[in-house]
Amino acid sequence: MPPVLWHIELSHYNEKARWALDYKGIPHLRKAPTPGLHGAAALWVTRGAQRRLPVLVLDGRRIGDSTAIIEALEAYQPEPPLYPADPADRARALELEDFFDEQLAPAIRTIGWWHALKDPELVGASLYSGDPTGRRARVMGRLTPVFKPLMRFDYDVTEADAERSLAQIWAAMDRLESEIQPSGYLAGDGFSVADLTAAALFTPALLPPERQYRPPVAAPAMQELRSELEARDGGRWVHEMFARHRGVSAEVAA
Repeated sequence: MPPVLWHIELSHYNEKARWALDYKGIPHLRKAPTPGLHGAAALWVTRGAQRRLPVLVLDGRRIGDSTAIIEALEAYQPEPPLYPADPADRARALELEDFFDEQLAPAIRTIGWWHALKDPELVGASLYSGDPTGRRARVMGRLTPVFKPLMRFDYDVTEADAERSLAQIWAAMDRLESEIQPSGYLAGDGFSVADLTAAALFTPALLPPERQYRPPVAAPAMQELRSELEARDGGRWVHEMFARHRGVSAEVAA
C-alpha cells in the first residue's frame, strides 16, 4: 500500500506536503474530504490526535502537520534530500521553515479568507478548482454563509486580524529577501525544506502556474496583493522556485 496523503486542495500547508512527496518522487494516494468536514476526517484518520490536514499515512503511522510529514519523508526516502548535509545549513533551514510556518502561513490564510468569505461563489470555486462551476462548488457556495461564523472564529478572520496579517505578510517578504543567499537558495547551495516551505506558504497570495490545485479566480484585493508581491524580488524568487523545483505529481490512482 503506497503512502496516503489526506489533504485539502486549496491549503498552502497541504501544498507544502504535496511538494515534498512529489520532489522525492514518492508514489502516493491522495484523499480530499469534503471541505468543512476535513477536521472530522483528520480526527478520524489520526484517531483523535490531529484536527487539521494534511495527514500522511506512512507505514502504518498517521502523521499530522506538514513539518512532521517532511521529517518522516526524509527518513523514509533520504534522496533527494530536503535537509542540508551541513549541520549549520540544516539548522538554518529548519529555523526558516519554522518561521514561515508560524509567521507567514497563518497570516496568508487569514487575509485570504477575509476577502473570500465576502463572495460565497468564490469560496466554492476556490475549494473545487478542478470544477469551479460544478455541483460541488455551487453547493459549497450556498453553504458558505452557514460555515462563515465558524471559519471566522477558527481562522481568526476579523478586520483587525486581517490588518495584522497583512503587516505579517510584508514582514515575511522582507525576511525572505534578506535570507536569500548568493547561491539563490535560503540555506546552503541547493534547494531545501526552507525554500520549499517559503515558496509553498506564499500561496495562495502568490499563485505560480506550477502550483497544484490553483484557484481559477481570486478576490480583487488578493489580485492586488499578488501584483504587489510579484513586483518584489522575493515574489520573483517564489516563481523561480516553483519553476525550477515543483516538478510533476507523484500521485497514483487508487
